[in-house]
Amino acid sequence: MAATSSVASSSAGTLDVASLVSQLMTVERQPIDKLNTKIESYQTKISSFGTIKGLVSGFQTALQSLSTSLQAYSATPTDTSILSASATSTAAAGTYSLSVTTLAQAHKLAAAGQVSDTSAIATGASTATFTVGTTSTDITIAAGATLQDIRAAINAANIGVTATIVNDGSGSPYRLALSSDNSGTSNAISSITVQAGGDAAVNNLLAYNPTTNAPAPAPLVPMVQTVAAQNADFTVNGIQVIKSSNTVTDAIQGVTLNLSKSGVTNLKVARDTGAISTAAASIVDTYNAMANQLKSRSAYGSATKATPELAGDGTVRMMLDQLRGILGTPATPASGGSLTSLSQVGINIQSNGSLKLDSSKLNSAMATNFSDVTNLFSSATGFVTRLSTWTDSVVQTGGLIDVRTQNISNSIKGYNEQVIQLESKMTVIQKRYTTQYSNLNLMLNKMNSTSAYLTQQFNKTGA
Repeated sequence: MAATSSVASSSAGTLDVASLVSQLMTVERQPIDKLNTKIESYQTKISSFGTIKGLVSGFQTALQSLSTSLQAYSATPTDTSILSASATSTAAAGTYSLSVTTLAQAHKLAAAGQVSDTSAIATGASTATFTVGTTSTDITIAAGATLQDIRAAINAANIGVTATIVNDGSGSPYRLALSSDNSGTSNAISSITVQAGGDAAVNNLLAYNPTTNAPAPAPLVPMVQTVAAQNADFTVNGIQVIKSSNTVTDAIQGVTLNLSKSGVTNLKVARDTGAISTAAASIVDTYNAMANQLKSRSAYGSATKATPELAGDGTVRMMLDQLRGILGTPATPASGGSLTSLSQVGINIQSNGSLKLDSSKLNSAMATNFSDVTNLFSSATGFVTRLSTWTDSVVQTGGLIDVRTQNISNSIKGYNEQVIQLESKMTVIQKRYTTQYSNLNLMLNKMNSTSAYLTQQFNKTGA
């Protein structure tokens, strides 16, 4: 009786070639499997560095915010209903008294009401000359133009005037209304003249002369003033200021005023310590998030804890060492100053390496000597300056993370090339195994046939 293989056979006494080759190839492919595992591990490293880079960038943004906040000023009025204000780094600290007499207004005119805004105003063409401030512009009003057409022609001319149609609900409700785009007397509509030969109906609708078209009861014939152009009139520390806009950027250096109503108020311009405290808190939070990931991702595992993907990574450990060096190196104090460490302004290093902010201590330091605090953070040896330089060296192109991930990518490329070569080799090996065991099956089939024939002959002889 023929011996049987431990591999399942497709028929009695023969081999299951496909199954046998598959099992053999599983063994042959082990080097490829190991390479793929290594590739996946390296890809995980790159992903991990991407996470770290994002955290360093967040820390970098927080550092930049504190640098900006150290130069920031706040502008706070005692009565916010009269005005609001903002300040830039060019402002000067101080308290200003303001008295607002009048607000700036845009010039507004209105025409006599029309029964329809879609019916022709007149049959003939006209040319209307609009003078806004000292600039005159001719606008053509086509023959058969409706109130809507006239509105469109004025708006298309872009002369600093906006035309609208207002429905006042009367028997002739559709009234053309004009408004200067900008407030102040210098932007007033000085006149509107329909040139000689123009249509009388258009003249009766549009003509305006500030000396003869004074406000009058309805009907308004022709265009009359409904709101006078007006400048903002106010005082700063008793000095009169007149501006064409209610948004004033040049009355107080580095301060923008937004006037809301008449009245008297004080305006305090001071260092924006609130923004600085917020920025310092953000630095502490983003640093802790970054440092925690640097430590946890590079630490070795234990019997109960898996080893992270960057365990023992030299680049990560270098980053941690550099951070410790910066935080542990005092800043050079300002001339006559005494602040050299972060703990002096309430930023303390905890036993686990994290930072903790004491806001009250920071506020006290800023109140005592703001220039010393600025020096501690932003001088050439200041902590924000050195930490910002460090973040740049980490996240910039050609920086620590970029170089490390490029090296990892090159390793992955090399492993992929090995996989491609081995896959080509596997094709040859699989073909060889398939041929060998298929030939063996042919031989087994012949042997089985011979065995069956001999058995038959023996049986005949025995009979």
